[in-house]
Amino acid sequence: MTSDARNPRACILGTGRALPAAQERAAPSDAPPADGAPSQASAGPERRRAADGETTSDLAARAARAALDAAGLGPRDLGMIILATSSGDAPMPATAVYVQQKLGAELIPSFDLSASLTGFLYGLSVANQFVTAGTLRHVLVIGADLLSRRLDPRDRAAAALFGDGAGAVVVGPAAGDGRGILSVSLRADGNKADVLQVPGGGSAEPLTQERLADLRHALRVNHAELRRAVEERLGGQALAALVAAGLTPADLDWVIPHHADAHLAGLLAEHLGCPRQRVLGALDGGNAAGASAGSVAMALDEGLRDGRIQPGHRVLLCALGGGLTWGSAVVRV
Repeated sequence: MTSDARNPRACILGTGRALPAAQERAAPSDAPPADGAPSQASAGPERRRAADGETTSDLAARAARAALDAAGLGPRDLGMIILATSSGDAPMPATAVYVQQKLGAELIPSFDLSASLTGFLYGLSVANQFVTAGTLRHVLVIGADLLSRRLDPRDRAAAALFGDGAGAVVVGPAAGDGRGILSVSLRADGNKADVLQVPGGGSAEPLTQERLADLRHALRVNHAELRRAVEERLGGQALAALVAAGLTPADLDWVIPHHADAHLAGLLAEHLGCPRQRVLGALDGGNAAGASAGSVAMALDEGLRDGRIQPGHRVLLCALGGGLTWGSAVVRV
């Protein structure tokens, strides 16, 4: 924790989200489920898919504009852009520079952050540090992914869990009214790196005809291990973030987990002793649930805009993804 949770120095000034322009759904596969995967029926509805020509930076820029509008700011008020993504427009340069270009922002530092599905929380932590230290006044944090373009068509469960979308927040100085980022708690376990990964396309496995044919550039998910990690790690990390914020589960108004699997989200709610109706995203059928790095920010924006999340509410944000990485943040909006 980087500041006194009772008097936070950084807060979320505005939120925004963007979904693909057209709601496209992946075609069903006749292939059997991947080993350890839940059945198609239990995995839930297939997620939104970006249309041809639509890019990660397109969705990220749209979400960013909405967040800036909500904060009453413009692109030239920003001091930094952080984009959390595992499916950028290209391997190089960082997709954040395309977002900077599309927003018309100043010549500010703009970079991608790779922490899989937990990336938005990692980015929020970085922004919190800069604003709390007084180094920067306004930092744009975006979580955006088009993981539909990295899916293995043989893995029906992944097709049901992972979709496309972007969520964004503007982090700036707190007003001294108790609202702000109360705590952020992050972890990683490289011993579980193969649980959720795209093995091909990097320096370890440069793409060849054979590797392309074997779909080494597609997302590989060990569904059983991923579910086990969520069950074992996410609840404890959420409690650690609450302790750092000086709160208990009973003090929470809302919980926003990344995971699109409603069963796992329900288990998290039970672990925290939180009523299921207080869990946004995975349990309320929203499109944000499967949007990877964008999920948490998208669900936060949706809850704020439809009035379920009210000023002063305490919200727990949590996610687990490849790395393995996981983490939680407590914010008072």
